Amino acid sequence: MNNPILIQRLQQALGYTFIRAELLTQALTHRSYGSINNERLEFLGDSVLNCTVARALYDVFPGLPEGSLSRLRANLVRQETLADIAITLRLGETLRLGEGELKSGGFRRPSILADALESLFGAVFLEAGFDQAAAVVRRLFDPLLAQIDPKASGKDAKTQLQEWLQSHRQPLPEYRLVGTEGEAHDQNFIVECVLGKLALLTRGVGKSRRAAEQEAARQACEALQK
Repeated sequence: MNNPILIQRLQQALGYTFIRAELLTQALTHRSYGSINNERLEFLGDSVLNCTVARALYDVFPGLPEGSLSRLRANLVRQETLADIAITLRLGETLRLGEGELKSGGFRRPSILADALESLFGAVFLEAGFDQAAAVVRRLFDPLLAQIDPKASGKDAKTQLQEWLQSHRQPLPEYRLVGTEGEAHDQNFIVECVLGKLALLTRGVGKSRRAAEQEAARQACEALQK
């Protein structure tokens, strides 16, 4: 098992404490570490996540049609969103990875983080049932649900910016990682979004490079709308 302090902190952040320690260990074990890993749990967790988010959107936005609900759900359950949540949980610090993945920074890789988060949902489902697993999902996703504007397209900021530029026959943006700040286990990434032809530069900060890019793109969208 990993550092007990890190494991306890993770469970507190999830709002759920495992009874079966081996199930939690499996959820945190990448396939590079051994044959008993989290791939099957990730399969279960993906289903729990999609169903829970779908029900939440159905309840929160009773007037939205099926197509709009589907777009919102896709935006919420995509890899980037899951990885950002995993970063806020500091999930990467608790993962069991093979030597190669450790050396290549696998604990920061969005795909590994996203899969591990879904594996945790699957592990809670196996141990305590759907309602408890759904409660964990809602605890993590309710802040994101609260930020949704049902009148918006549901597209992320980078997509919106790209579509605006293409519709106005402008070159695509350039995203530059200009630095990081904070300790290695709690870093913030700083990214610039450069629109050279429009003489516009915005800067975003986030817990992952992708999150920082999204923030920089969001600021660029706001500037262009003005």
